[in-house]
Amino acid sequence: MSVVPKISATEWAVMKVVWSEAPCSAAHIIDRLAAQDASWHPKTVKTLLNRLVKKRALDFQRGEGRAYLYKPRVAEQDCVIAESESFLDRVHGGSLTPLVAHFIQRRKLTRRQIAELKKLLDDQEET
Repeated sequence: MSVVPKISATEWAVMKVVWSEAPCSAAHIIDRLAAQDASWHPKTVKTLLNRLVKKRALDFQRGEGRAYLYKPRVAEQDCVIAESESFLDRVHGGSLTPLVAHFIQRRKLTRRQIAELKKLLDDQEET
């Protein structure tokens, strides 16, 4: 995994569109975000695109006319891993047990979810 840039919550929304539909134009990204939430402003999206290019999370190339087509420079999974590790370190001092305990105590788990968690733990114990 290469160096993964820190991505803000609003930048994540932009990246999700690009990860799922790259290459795509700013206009397409704006349309997709506005369809999810009408409060997205085109200038805000363009600012976020520029930030993501500067952070080296996105790359671009000239498309037809004046449009640029954006594509990710970092894999979504790499960003998920980096963000998860950062959260775990920040909130729980790097310890996984309090994080898992927090969610188990505050969410109603189905029998299936419990079985899946047990299997994950059993598989981990075997390795």
